[in-house]
Amino acid sequence: MVLPLFAIALGLALLVWSAGKFVEGSAAAAAHFGMPPLLIGMVVVGFGTSAPEMVVSALAASQGNPGLALGNAYGSNITNIALILGITALISPIVVHSQVMRKELPILAGVTLLAAFQLWDGQLTRMDAYVLLGVFAALMAWSIRQGMTQKHDALGEEIAAEMTNHRMQLRPAIIWLVAGLVLLVISSRVLVWGAIEVAQGFGVSDLIIGLTIVAVGTSLPELASSVIAARKGEHDIALGNILGSNLFNTLAVVGIAGVISPMAVAPEILTRDIAVMAALTLSLFVLGYGFRSQGRINRVEGLLLLSAFFGYTAYLLVTTF
Repeated sequence: MVLPLFAIALGLALLVWSAGKFVEGSAAAAAHFGMPPLLIGMVVVGFGTSAPEMVVSALAASQGNPGLALGNAYGSNITNIALILGITALISPIVVHSQVMRKELPILAGVTLLAAFQLWDGQLTRMDAYVLLGVFAALMAWSIRQGMTQKHDALGEEIAAEMTNHRMQLRPAIIWLVAGLVLLVISSRVLVWGAIEVAQGFGVSDLIIGLTIVAVGTSLPELASSVIAARKGEHDIALGNILGSNLFNTLAVVGIAGVISPMAVAPEILTRDIAVMAALTLSLFVLGYGFRSQGRINRVEGLLLLSAFFGYTAYLLVTTF
């Protein structure tokens, strides 16, 4: 059991480090080729921070561990909203300026309802997966259009400032992009092997391991980038990381896993995990949408989100052991 636990720790550490280098390299390369800052923030950074979930779930599905694949995706969404936004708001209350973010919240809610509808029959078929990927492609097209036509946006301005402050030449950018991607795959393989071995050793389902250890681990890039952004007052980057990552997880991560291996879905994924994910997503309308003149997630609301995360995790542990 020592070796699998060490594999999980090593895999998570390499995963977070390689994801960071992959994001840095890909964002710098995109900037060199003239991609608008807003588009870099919405697509490149969003893809990069979700790359750990994508690779881990794809490997888990290919190895016949659907619980780990789905648990990682949906558990990451729960972690992103409840844990990461909670911690970020405690550090610095999040003010929502960006109109793009306000448009993304209803989309995220709709995508969450789509996920629940697809799992209602207890199956994630290959057709369901193709629908998810089709919606994902449509959203990417919409994001590209927004990025090319939006002239002034808080997220775009913050990304532009970050790119100016952290310039990188094209050659090292490409090197880090490729090296980060290779290490992502290697570290994901190590992590998946360790997670499966631990689940079997303790007699728990790979779903629980995916919802807890793996979900929190693969969400660490979002935690790091959101906390750093919050400390700098770059609130739209902090919130954009979460909304973008959850869209990627629900559509692309689950979609890729479903195309690789259609799977039966345990009832508790719908009644427990999807339900919690949907409730947290809907809570963002109250906390961050801005029914007031300006959306804001304050420290008290951040504490409520953290409480929801620890309550959910405690429930998982109590009902498992």
